Order: sequence, then C-alpha cells, then structure tokens
Amino acid sequence: MKQSSRRQSREVAFCLIFEWSFHGEDLESMLKNAVDGRGLEPDPFARELVEQTIDGVQELDALIEQYSETWKISRLSRVTLSVLRLGFCEITRMEDIPLGATINEAVELCKKFATEDEAAYVNGILGRYGRDMGVDTEETSPESALPAEND
Repeated sequence: MKQSSRRQSREVAFCLIFEWSFHGEDLESMLKNAVDGRGLEPDPFARELVEQTIDGVQELDALIEQYSETWKISRLSRVTLSVLRLGFCEITRMEDIPLGATINEAVELCKKFATEDEAAYVNGILGRYGRDMGVDTEETSPESALPAEND
C-alpha cells in the first residue's frame, strides 16, 4: 500500500469513526467491510486513531459534553461528533501530536464534510480544552498541521 500523509490518515480514520457511529460494529468487521467494499485501507496511524477513539469513546464523549456548553452531545451532527471524538483522542491519547496540528486538522475535516459554522464550533471546543490544559494554541503555527515529508 502506498504510504499516506497524516492528513490522509486522519480522513480515513474520520470516515471509519463516522461509520462506526451508525453501526457500532466491532473494529475488525468494520475494517474488513471498508477494505472489501470501498477499498478504504487504513494505514497504521489511521488504524491507531480509530482503535484509540473507539476504545475511549465514553471518556471522549464525557469531554465533549463538558466542553460543549451550547449543545448536548445528542444534538451534534454525527460529522461534528466524529471529528470531536477524533480530535479529543489525539489530544488526550497521542501526546506526540502538537495541539495546533490536531485543531487545524479537525477544522479542515469539518470544512470538508460539514459547514464553516461546525468548523468554528470544533475549533472553539478543542481550543478551550487546550487552554484549560495550559497549552497555548497560538504558539503552534498552521504549518505544523501539514504532514512532514516522511509522514
């Protein structure tokens, strides 16, 4: 399989997390269906994102509820919920990824699959969490969100 960038890996992971939000099937069955039915083959980074997100969904949903002041989790679109789950997973379970990169990628996913309003909402929630954790999201330049050449 051709090596993909982290941005592509996140998009594949997002698609699988979004799909999981409808079916809740076990990961191996979902991955087999994705590969067989759509040729969507996750690389190791995408697979880890999906595994970590599904494994920690209750913890991640609790964070989303805590930081989503204006909407209950049940009122969020599945796209926004899937993006937030993925973003919080990266922030809380993958410490080697800069916060600014995670937020930027989450916003880009929302712009691609949802609306500008949802992208702004995701940006606000993830940014507020980062500030509460003492991380300055402004220090991370947008370029850090781009995949490295060797990614």
